[in-house]
Amino acid sequence: MIDIKLLRENPEKYRRAAELKKIQVDVAAVLDLDSALLKLQQEFEKLRAEQNEASKQIGRLKDPDQKQAAIAKVSALKDQVKQAEQRWKSAEAQLRPLLLQVPQPPDEDVPLGKDDSENVEIKRWGEVRPFDFEPKDHVTLGAKLGLIDIERGVKLAGTRSYFLLGLGTLLHQAVLRLAQDMMLERGFVPMTVPVLVRAEPMEGTGYFPIGREQSYAMTNEDPPVYLVGTAEVSLTAYHMNETLDVASLPRRYVATSSCFRREAGTYGKDTAGLYRIHQFDKVEQVIICRNDVEESKRWHQAILANAEDVVQRLKLPYRVVVVCTGDLGQGQAAKYDIETWMPSRKNYGETHSASRFYDFQARRLNLRYRDTDGKVRYCHTLNNTVIASPRILISILENYQNADGSVTIPEALRPYLGGREKIG
Repeated sequence: MIDIKLLRENPEKYRRAAELKKIQVDVAAVLDLDSALLKLQQEFEKLRAEQNEASKQIGRLKDPDQKQAAIAKVSALKDQVKQAEQRWKSAEAQLRPLLLQVPQPPDEDVPLGKDDSENVEIKRWGEVRPFDFEPKDHVTLGAKLGLIDIERGVKLAGTRSYFLLGLGTLLHQAVLRLAQDMMLERGFVPMTVPVLVRAEPMEGTGYFPIGREQSYAMTNEDPPVYLVGTAEVSLTAYHMNETLDVASLPRRYVATSSCFRREAGTYGKDTAGLYRIHQFDKVEQVIICRNDVEESKRWHQAILANAEDVVQRLKLPYRVVVVCTGDLGQGQAAKYDIETWMPSRKNYGETHSASRFYDFQARRLNLRYRDTDGKVRYCHTLNNTVIASPRILISILENYQNADGSVTIPEALRPYLGGREKIG
């Protein structure tokens, strides 16, 4: 959530942010309601001050008639204060849903663009492999090697579903374990997190109300709970409504979890194979740090480097892009994507996203810390995929395939597979 004071000072900045991010929000309506709310708050505080002063006067009065009149006045003021508070709280309840729609302005150095086709490449690593035979896609390879069964997955669970079998499952688990082990080497605290959460963490991390249609809701629970699309939700909300000690920052958390996404609005897009599916597993890294822009930017580079190191360890060619304004989420001030080479797509496909939010999520989560000067401030938060599977298996299977239909196992994964070098 944005700082309402900054919105009052520069509403045009937030109108422009909504335009760039293609988010529908009536900034004028937010400001009008905010202005009315301030007046109602002032009215409530004035009446309460009068009530407190009148209450003090009662004890000082000696005359019974005057005292009785003062008591009657306090009683009347009490009703007025209660009504004023109700009007204030009602306006406050109306403002919050509107305020939750206002996007974080992109950083000034974020490239302008309408969608992901205008993201800006800043780096490439590794060489795209030239095949001296006709390469197969991961679906064909997975079926022939007994690694992937999409047909039965669809039979049981509908579109965008799958089974991993045998060495397909072990390869999937090996990728996740490699990523987690590399994060432990970097000092991140491993966590096992809830994948069913209430609405508050979803709202707090910016997945509600915008994006609600992407989540699976367990409506037979009261209140409803929701399947998370990423461990970012649980990790970032872990300290919701807490005030941390600045000496404990930064907090560096990593979690491996199942993730669930409805993929609403993607009908007919990436329907083949394992690229866009409803359920997957992901190793996610989250940073909670001080309210300092430069520190946030340094951590953004660090978490991006962590993810790059994993892809490099797998020796997969990739590129890094700076995400343009039209492809940024509501709360993101800036984002990098890592796109890994996928031969069947004849292109790089997104496998990682690294985002910085400044205090956008922390304000919504009431996630704060007490600084050395005793002042309470909102934290900054960042997150990035370390690895997501089975999407990364697309790149592994297709880039490491051999002419005889076998697949060479990347060296970094062999210790997790009993030293096995090949699937075939």
